[in-house]
Amino acid sequence: MTANDWITAVLVPTGALFAMIGTIGLVRFPTLLTRLHAATKPDTVGLLLILLGSAFQLPDLGAAVPLALVAMFQLATAPVLAPTLGRVAYSRGETNEEYLVVDELAEAVEHARADEHARAGPEDERG
Repeated sequence: MTANDWITAVLVPTGALFAMIGTIGLVRFPTLLTRLHAATKPDTVGLLLILLGSAFQLPDLGAAVPLALVAMFQLATAPVLAPTLGRVAYSRGETNEEYLVVDELAEAVEHARADEHARAGPEDERG
């Protein structure tokens, strides 16, 4: 067994473990925000570890380019998309405030609603 085989033997199962932990969190966590966290961070780390472990089995660096593209796409989408979805869910009242430890968006959402109400003017207040 070569050094590359050992590295792959460590990274791929570790990545699979991260992915499994993220999937368990996705099923077990009670709220939308915690499920978003479980669906993005552990799965991203898991995928990166699996891709890195797979890259050690490739014959040359050029063959690893597709794996690098997959990793870049994963890093550009999931960690950016999850906070955006969380903010939309929060602003629409789809979150359970009982589970929030710190509410960092309350003031920003209140200001946005006040600005929207001020822009609407008195005509919308009547009905």
